[in-house]
Formats: sequence, C-alpha cells, structure tokens
Amino acid sequence: MPADTHVHLLGHRDRPATPENIRLFLDAAARRGLSLIGFADHEEYLEDMRPDLLRAAAREYPGLRVLVGAELDYRPGEENRIREALRRHDFDFCIGSVHDLAGRAIDRTPEEAASLALPPDELYSRYFDCVAQAAASGLFTVLGHIDLVKIFGVRPAAPVEELAAPALDAIAAAGCAIELNTNGRYKPVGEWYPSPPLLKAAVRRNIPVTTGSDAHAPDQVGREIEAAAAALEELGARRPEFLTPFGKI
Repeated sequence: MPADTHVHLLGHRDRPATPENIRLFLDAAARRGLSLIGFADHEEYLEDMRPDLLRAAAREYPGLRVLVGAELDYRPGEENRIREALRRHDFDFCIGSVHDLAGRAIDRTPEEAASLALPPDELYSRYFDCVAQAAASGLFTVLGHIDLVKIFGVRPAAPVEELAAPALDAIAAAGCAIELNTNGRYKPVGEWYPSPPLLKAAVRRNIPVTTGSDAHAPDQVGREIEAAAAALEELGARRPEFLTPFGKI
C-alpha cells in the first residue's frame, strides 16, 4: 500500500497543529488508502509543531502508520544549524531540500530564479552540487525534490542525468533516499520530481525511493501517490529502510 512521506500539516502557517486539524490530514490519508503518512513541516515552523499531538492522534488510526519529521533547508556551510534543529527534536525522519542558490530562491518566482543569471547547464550543475553536499553531510534521511531547479521550465542542453551524476553518486554513497514527489505536476514544469531519466539513473544506482505529495492542505494528501508507487514498482526501485516499522509509534 502506498505511503506519503512529505506532508505539511502547518502548510505555510495556514493552520495550527490542533487535534482537529491533524485529524483532517489523517482522515484524508485513510480515504486515499495510504498505509503511512509522514508529516514534515518546514524548518521555519518547527517550534509550532506538536509531535505529542501527532502521535496521540495516530493512536486513533490503527491502520495508518504516522511518522513525525521535518523538511530542513540545506545551504553549504550551515550544517551546524541543521544539527542543532535535529538535536532539539525527536524526528522519525528528515527531508533535506535545496530551495535556494546564492541567497536567491529558485522556486518562489521565475524572476527571482532568473536573477541568478546563469546559463541553464551551469544552473543545474550548481544546484546538483548543493544536492551532493547535502547528501555528503549525512544529516538527512531523504533528499527532497532533487531537480526542483526545473520548476519554471528551465531545461539544460546536456542530459540531466549526466549533470546530476556526481550528486547521484554522493546520494548512493551516503545511503540516503530520494523521493518521487508528485507536486511538480501542479507547478509550471508540469511533471513529477525527479524527471524520468533522473529517476531511472537513481534506481540504477540502487538509491532507495519513497513517495511524497508535498501536500500543504488535507485535500492534497496522497495526490497521485498510487500512480507514483506503481511507477517505482515497475522500475524495481528499492524502498527506504526508514519506512520499516521500528516501534516508535
């Protein structure tokens, strides 16, 4: 049964972590037929998370496994900030994501992304270099949407799997997972993260892959997750070990 390991209960502070709001997400996961839901709110909202409430609510849904995690931004040189966040919180897993380069968000607006003023191949190479460093840091269970750089439709001339090869090698060496994130279908690029060639290159390296909707609202939980899980099964992708029950909940 499919798992959704990228769900934002708080959204962008759209709602508080109350039992009532938690149940809206858990009810949505149950309706979708999910076996597992992983909450991973953004780093800037960590102090608003209520792992105690999440774990208490989980007991009301015996057929649904609930994990408590976070999505932390990776920037080279800020590893200690991430370690401190991990030290303060008892997470079941942690998604590491690259959302910006040189202080500019690559996914906020096309104008801000374009302000980097880099040729597409160099843009991709720099992005994947940050992904490689995130993997090598050893801080993350999963690396999120590893080709987010394509969000506004910018494509490289060189094959993306070649530009990403050092990053994929670093991910494989680190033993962390990546995600097949279905939210890209609802962004300007109009396709999942990562792209099919990149996903196939990851599977060839035996990198484990999980599935995530990147939901920021209850009605987005599990969106296209069944199709994503089927795609991974067809490719023979490996399931991440952190999805194996280990008795925390």
